[in-house]
Amino acid sequence: MDWVTLGLISAVVLGLYDLGKKHAVRDNAVLPVLFWAQVVAASIWLPWVILSHVRPDWIPLNFLRVESIDALGHVRLFAKSALVGTSWVFAYFALKHLPISLVAPIRATSPVWTLFGAFFLLGERFNGLQWTGIAVTLGGFYLLSLAGRKEGIRFHKNRWVLFIIVATLLGAVSSLYDKYLLNTLGYQAQTVQSWFALYLVVFFFPFFWGWKRRWWPRGEFEWRWSIPFVGIALLIADFAYFRALEIEGVLIGVLSCLRRGSVLVSFGGGLWLFKEKNGLQKLPALLTILLGIIVLVAAKDS
Repeated sequence: MDWVTLGLISAVVLGLYDLGKKHAVRDNAVLPVLFWAQVVAASIWLPWVILSHVRPDWIPLNFLRVESIDALGHVRLFAKSALVGTSWVFAYFALKHLPISLVAPIRATSPVWTLFGAFFLLGERFNGLQWTGIAVTLGGFYLLSLAGRKEGIRFHKNRWVLFIIVATLLGAVSSLYDKYLLNTLGYQAQTVQSWFALYLVVFFFPFFWGWKRRWWPRGEFEWRWSIPFVGIALLIADFAYFRALEIEGVLIGVLSCLRRGSVLVSFGGGLWLFKEKNGLQKLPALLTILLGIIVLVAAKDS
């Protein structure tokens, strides 16, 4: 399977993952949804982690064989899980209270914040086309804020908008950290993905236990089919993405743009499945954001 097909699969499944999250947390307690979805994902990786240590010769495919890492490696991968887990807590609470047709475009601006992180933290500098892409994307973000006002959602006053912005910024930091783990330190993709899944369970467990013991006022939990779907869908989306990255000749900029296409699935699904209001009024903002991302990709590959 070629890398373009894998990129499209990752984008579609990632969009379905976003829709599954919305279904799972809608009028439902967020913390147990996070915990049980991740238990499902971790349970899929756990057998391969164990086999990799006790009987690696039983594993038929190299991309399922998890390398051994030292104590420092475990600290690094737990840090990734804590970073992403914190981002997810903010994102899931925002998704519970906001339309997905608003959340999805904000999340799509993540590459811009990743670039800003590279600018300030890694010393990277932008060319004129990259600055244009950033300006277009931020312009789309502004258009989205205008569309949100028609639903009574003011970006500078609504705490759930603040939550999704924080989640997006943390996601951008996570992307930079992924680059550090995979490209600088040289960890294998399956090692990062497997231990990331396992350590997320560890990270979420205290929150889940606190919810269960009623340490704070909290909502009630209802089990839904979308909870395991969320865990499995993210594994599939990431698995396809990492496999695409390993194919010779892959264009990372084009692949990243394909993956961002997931916003079209989640945006359209939000209008169709959840009957969200004013969705079409947000479409110009969404298309502007996607245009900005395409310009960024073109600038990176030029």
